[in-house]
Amino acid sequence: MRPGGAHRGWAGGGVSAAPVLALALGLARRELRGGLKGMRVLVACLALGVAAIAASGSLRAAVDLALTTDARALLGGDLDIRQSHAPPQGDQRTALLELGHVTEGMEMRVMATVDGNRDRALVELKGVDAAYPLVGKLELAASHPLDPFSIRDGVWGAVAEANLLDRLGLAVGQRLRVGEIELEIRAVIAKEPDRVATALSFGPRLMASREAVEATGLIRPGSLVRYSVRVALEPGRSAAEAKAELGRRFPDAAWQLRDISDAAPGVGRFLDTLSSFLTLVGLTALLVGGIGVANAVKAFLDGKIATIAMLKCLGAPSRMILITYLILVGSLALAGIVLGLAVGASVTPLVLALGGESLPLPAKAGLFPVALLNAAGFGLLSALVFTLWPLARARMVPASTLFRRLAVPVGGWPDRASLTVLAAAALGLAALTVLASGNRPLAAWFVAAAIATLGLFRLLAWGLSRLAAFLSERHGKLVGPTWRLGLANLHRPGSAVVGMVLSLGLGLTVLVTIALVEGNLAAQFGERLPARAPSFYFIDVQPDQVAGLEEAARGADPDSGIEHAAMVRGRISSIRGVPVGQASIAPETQWAARGDRGLSTAAEPPPGTRVVEGKWWPATYAGPPLVSVDAAVAKGFGLRVGDRLGLNVLGREIEVEVANLRQIDWSSLSMNFAFLLSPGALDGAPYTVIATVRAAPERDGTVEKAVTDRLPNVTSIRVKEALEAVRAIIGQADLAVRLAGLVTLAAGGMVLAGAVMAGHRRRVWESVVLKVLGATRRQLWRAYLAEFALIGLATGLAAAVTGSLAAWAILVHVMKADWVFLPGITAATLGACVGASLLAGFAGTWRALGAKAAPLLRGE
Repeated sequence: MRPGGAHRGWAGGGVSAAPVLALALGLARRELRGGLKGMRVLVACLALGVAAIAASGSLRAAVDLALTTDARALLGGDLDIRQSHAPPQGDQRTALLELGHVTEGMEMRVMATVDGNRDRALVELKGVDAAYPLVGKLELAASHPLDPFSIRDGVWGAVAEANLLDRLGLAVGQRLRVGEIELEIRAVIAKEPDRVATALSFGPRLMASREAVEATGLIRPGSLVRYSVRVALEPGRSAAEAKAELGRRFPDAAWQLRDISDAAPGVGRFLDTLSSFLTLVGLTALLVGGIGVANAVKAFLDGKIATIAMLKCLGAPSRMILITYLILVGSLALAGIVLGLAVGASVTPLVLALGGESLPLPAKAGLFPVALLNAAGFGLLSALVFTLWPLARARMVPASTLFRRLAVPVGGWPDRASLTVLAAAALGLAALTVLASGNRPLAAWFVAAAIATLGLFRLLAWGLSRLAAFLSERHGKLVGPTWRLGLANLHRPGSAVVGMVLSLGLGLTVLVTIALVEGNLAAQFGERLPARAPSFYFIDVQPDQVAGLEEAARGADPDSGIEHAAMVRGRISSIRGVPVGQASIAPETQWAARGDRGLSTAAEPPPGTRVVEGKWWPATYAGPPLVSVDAAVAKGFGLRVGDRLGLNVLGREIEVEVANLRQIDWSSLSMNFAFLLSPGALDGAPYTVIATVRAAPERDGTVEKAVTDRLPNVTSIRVKEALEAVRAIIGQADLAVRLAGLVTLAAGGMVLAGAVMAGHRRRVWESVVLKVLGATRRQLWRAYLAEFALIGLATGLAAAVTGSLAAWAILVHVMKADWVFLPGITAATLGACVGASLLAGFAGTWRALGAKAAPLLRGE
């Protein structure tokens, strides 16, 4: 039977799909039994990316489950009402009492001292009533026999977190002083049910009765006190309906209303950011690994060209070839996806077992099908996108071309149907990336950046190949045989330049981005801040205590620098006439519209600011109230000069006109406010003074003791401790970033190995032929190193530029931080790129150079 006739009979003789599928399954099983050398890269790349996405999704789902099931306990009831300076009174309090059971409390930051002010610590003081907690249970350890909050022999009882006792060297039964009274520690707090729903903490918890807090004498006009009312609704009442009813009855109330749908907003925002970051890490690993998948499939099919050619000569239709290897590659991709899902699902219980106590709330371990299905979808679509091209291209090549594979390697474009499926899979992968992300704009930018980066490095590979061809043709005689051979390897058929440029370029772009972001954050929080930051913030300073504070500070350190400003707490009530709850506000500036903000007045622009739009008011201005707004906040609010802004200051509504926008250097930690009003705008409002003191490091303790001894109602916040807390957060973020870098590095390493492996068979033949023609092993070695060095140098330069641009965009537009180019990191990346390229070349060519010519030629 003639080959052509067999082909016509099989392909065109009306064979149904079932026999073709059966034959394809049989051939695929034989291929699987025969060994799959080189396809381990495909499995590993998919497993790594799917595991990262499954782990991030499962961890987020675990915490979401905790937020859902424990929402009432986290909130402390069905409704949480918060208000500064004064509790809800009159009709408002009556309305709350009518809704159900109520507990009323208060929180403030104060200084606690021991043994005549020998030791002191900033604490978060919380006052509770007899009904606390409405939901959940306050769990105490090492309890004293007495009631923890009662007064006995003139001394009020209190409970505290263990780290406060450790800091002050106290034990249960001993006393500490807060303001004008002493408190006896009667138990250690093991679990505070509503702790996660409270404000940002600057110190350990100290809890006492409301009466005890009022007896401290620290609640004065203008003091920063946060009052709260928690409501457990009567059966049959909906939290959402009760919240809406309160909003309708008291539209101008100064309180913040939350229900169980928003029990821990800070935790939710943090987890959204973390989940988006980890998902993007997994997607990056899949993107980088996808190149490895394509290289692995290409290398595998190159090894099967003879088999495919024989099948085609025997009449096998093209669709059977495609189905056979699609089943084979699909089964391996499925194995990688299942492995990744198993690893990703096991990460959540492992994280909870090793570090669950460091999470903001107790997460729930378990299997989360939606998160795993989402990760599986990413894996399947990635596998389809990166394997269909080489599979479809092999299907379309005629048998005669396949037999001449060494001279004319497999190439060309797939057919239209395959390209349509490929485009649909790529669009599906992009859509899934955006829809599954908690931050869709960020995910959309990631997709766009990924496409642009892939296109850039593909263009670089083409340009490098064309440049090598031009140099070989025009100037090849000016260089030695080593460089001529190296240049020829860059533009010859079947060159590894595309795979290596994409592998190195994507991986190192991510690493440059991570390194520059990390380096900039470390420079800003580890070097610049300590030199410019004040030593202390002193809050709750009464107007008549400013002179005393200055005398006490300068008495302890004559060279200390002191700044102070009057401060009133207020909230944004409307933006350009639109109630703040209905206004469109960018996510990055929503913090400025939530709750109370510090407001102040100034005759002149404060240091560390620059007016970027509008004009500052005259020092003697006495007209209608104006406001100067932080330019970043104004952009998020959609404010321009001349717009109107509504403020609610202690229940009084003030409408101000935006006079100018300021660019503020918040990193200096100097005295500044996002909203700064013109002189006289806050006249008559009870205010306190906030002060900063810069002291010599060796006199910090002396200054703090002098001020707080003289003014016991004043609270001291050590900036060094705050910076240490920031550094701890940066350190945790840094660890996450490093782990992301390791994931990307692992994917890039596997991909690079796959890229070199894809051309291994051709490189063996080339080395054999060249050695037969008289080339020495040393000459071949130099030629290959020259080839890989050129690839590494060109790709490293492109990765450095691309990664620098990405780091700049993340720092300036996402993190709102400063950007400084770090040439050392960039140079190190370039060196790493060249080194990785040479190492990959060494690993890939060592065996090729050692191949014996006689056995290979006899085999042909």
